[in-house]
Amino acid sequence: MTEKEMLQRNIEEFVQLQTYMLLCEKDSEVYKVMKIRYNALKVILTSCGINLTELDRIKE
Repeated sequence: MTEKEMLQRNIEEFVQLQTYMLLCEKDSEVYKVMKIRYNALKVILTSCGINLTELDRIKE
């Protein structure tokens, strides 16, 4: 897998994960688990130079 493909995959996962998070109650265990992955993806994408301003809908 190329670096470009990996970035695309992580961006798609980030967007999809946010959709699921917006459907959950913030106090739920499921949300808390998803938040861990959300934060990890956010760090990965930011460190790769991806500007998350337009993609990040959670804003926490």
